[in-house]
Amino acid sequence: MTEDLIVGKDGLARPRWAASNDMLRTYYDQEWGMPITSEAGLFERLSLECFQSGLSWAIILSKRESFRQAFAGFAPEQVALFTEDDFERLMNDAGIVRNRLKIRATIANAEATLMLREEGGLPDFVWSFKPEQTPAPHSFSEVPTQSPESKALAKELKKRGFKFVGPTTMYALMEAIGMVDTHLVGSHRRGSSGIWA
Repeated sequence: MTEDLIVGKDGLARPRWAASNDMLRTYYDQEWGMPITSEAGLFERLSLECFQSGLSWAIILSKRESFRQAFAGFAPEQVALFTEDDFERLMNDAGIVRNRLKIRATIANAEATLMLREEGGLPDFVWSFKPEQTPAPHSFSEVPTQSPESKALAKELKKRGFKFVGPTTMYALMEAIGMVDTHLVGSHRRGSSGIWA
């Protein structure tokens, strides 16, 4: 067992970051790395990863319900119609991360998500970059921060008008939605996505 894994009172091994509080533990146990294949679900994860850039995931997760309320449940049809009044409302919403560029990017990404329906939609597009194999890290130092697939996904999304979708952010998205399994070997969640054995 690596020092990056902690065995909790329930006898389950989790990475250090997921063992630090109940919110992160619940997210790790129930959500992180599970397949997301709906457009709204993927748009939400993409948006939250965009806002997380440069911040801790704990901050974003603690504000997730406020983000959902502020961004119309991350329904791309609604977010794409946001006006300057909506932008100002978001900039004054203390419940979310008030970053001008990230708010503008989320609105632009909603518009790009709708346009992507002509190519089969956001889920099919994102999942088409699923790699042939997944990492099997034993420690945090072995977890990649980007991959050839995340670089290609970022490049193609940018071509289609998406913003704040760099290769590192896209790799984090791929981890969050189960496209790669970077649960540490020895974690109780390793292989739980149903995609990777």
